[in-house]
Amino acid sequence: MIFVTGGCGFIGSNFILQWFENCNEELLNIDKLTYAGNPENLSSTQANPLYKFVKMDITSADDLKMLFLKHKPRAVVHFAAESHVDRSISGPFEFIHTNIIGTFQLLEETRRYWGQLDANYQKNFRFLHVSTDEVFGSLTAEEPAFSEKTAYAPNSPYSASKASSDHLVRAYFHTYKLPTVTSNCSNNYGSYQFPEKLIPLCILNALQNKNLTIYGDGTNVRDWLYVTDHCHALRLILEKGRPGETYNVGGLNEMKNIEVVDALCKILDDLRPRKDGKSYLELKTFVRDRPGHDQRYAINADKIMHELDWKPQESFATGLSKTVNWYLQNENWIANVTSGAYQEWIQKNYGDRT
Repeated sequence: MIFVTGGCGFIGSNFILQWFENCNEELLNIDKLTYAGNPENLSSTQANPLYKFVKMDITSADDLKMLFLKHKPRAVVHFAAESHVDRSISGPFEFIHTNIIGTFQLLEETRRYWGQLDANYQKNFRFLHVSTDEVFGSLTAEEPAFSEKTAYAPNSPYSASKASSDHLVRAYFHTYKLPTVTSNCSNNYGSYQFPEKLIPLCILNALQNKNLTIYGDGTNVRDWLYVTDHCHALRLILEKGRPGETYNVGGLNEMKNIEVVDALCKILDDLRPRKDGKSYLELKTFVRDRPGHDQRYAINADKIMHELDWKPQESFATGLSKTVNWYLQNENWIANVTSGAYQEWIQKNYGDRT
């Protein structure tokens, strides 16, 4: 069996769905079910006898200890994290609590369990920590892409909390020899993404004929990684990644935010034309920028491509088309996750930006 933390979230649920498409091994999903954790994402796995779920906060050491003793996993894949920069700016406590304290407790209980295994099981055990490229800070247009040797320079409470968790994972490898591996990925997009991030938020707003809000002048650059490509990389890292190593995972698709919105609008113009005949492009609205907004992220993925023979299968054009189609075909899912609390957050974050 493997443990997956945060498996009801966006990337975690896609990982679990892909896992059962390719693997015949039990999986225990450990999720606190915060606002972005949605069991509906995994409805197709409910009848699978290999799938198990427990609602639990990873900051609870006693509960973690019980799970390790009962299920005896051969690996842990750690997704569970608060991940939205805007929310970390308005309320950083949950990010410190979950991303740092939660990772610490998970590492501690994993270390205790791992230390009691025999030598062969210890050697084959893995703790895969899923992190972000935001820990590296911001790049200018001329600077080379982030590599595994890039110095950390986090600029938001979110990225600082993830950088801290990365350092803890590194320390547990070097101090205790716990066989950890870390991945740092670029911006993910795809199905089941909670509509607070750029792409699903713009799709939702477009379908409701609302403004498509773009921070600043829209020139901030991100490397866009289709979520199933990311999950494939994570399975390879879990299987073949070397303990103590980090692997950058990128989509090789650097795009300005304004370019992303433009491409999305053109797809929607074709698939779901507006009733008034106008283009969705007319809904674009520029708003006051986010505090400390990093200008550019870019990933050098040479290491994982050369060592593990991985490369993304989706271009940004094909991945975005699949993403828009998924949201158009799953409007009930959107309605279920955009509750009153979601509307309150949208108003709080965007309501006073002009």
